[in-house]
Amino acid sequence: MLGTLPGEESLRRGEYYAHPRNLLWPIIFALFGETPPPAYSDRVRSIGAHNIALWDVCASARRVASADTTIAAEVPNAIDALLDTHPGIRAVAFNGSGAQRLYDRHFTRRPALRYFALPSTSPAHARLGFQEKLARWTVLREVLDD
Repeated sequence: MLGTLPGEESLRRGEYYAHPRNLLWPIIFALFGETPPPAYSDRVRSIGAHNIALWDVCASARRVASADTTIAAEVPNAIDALLDTHPGIRAVAFNGSGAQRLYDRHFTRRPALRYFALPSTSPAHARLGFQEKLARWTVLREVLDD
């Protein structure tokens, strides 16, 4: 699962998707009929058991507040190296169109991988509610159930 770059609250807390209104954790756990555990370390461990890993396309960038639309001068993470050293990865899911756009700017898609463009879980993208986002995220079950 690739996001763009951690937001201000995530950076402050040292946790992915730390903003209390971000829907990533509730959506991921709803896919498995579970409730997110309160402790961040337990959430990370649990999604790892479901073969989900979190990272960002950008290692660093300039950005105004947490707005993905203002990302500039980005330096990508070593995603190619990750994919090369972990051949068991079967899919890349983008948490929002910004992550997909940045990935496509810096990396070439691999024919052996499946790519999923998912609606952003960020509270800045509230056009879709929880149920609508969850419905679109259920496509991940295809690859996770394989």
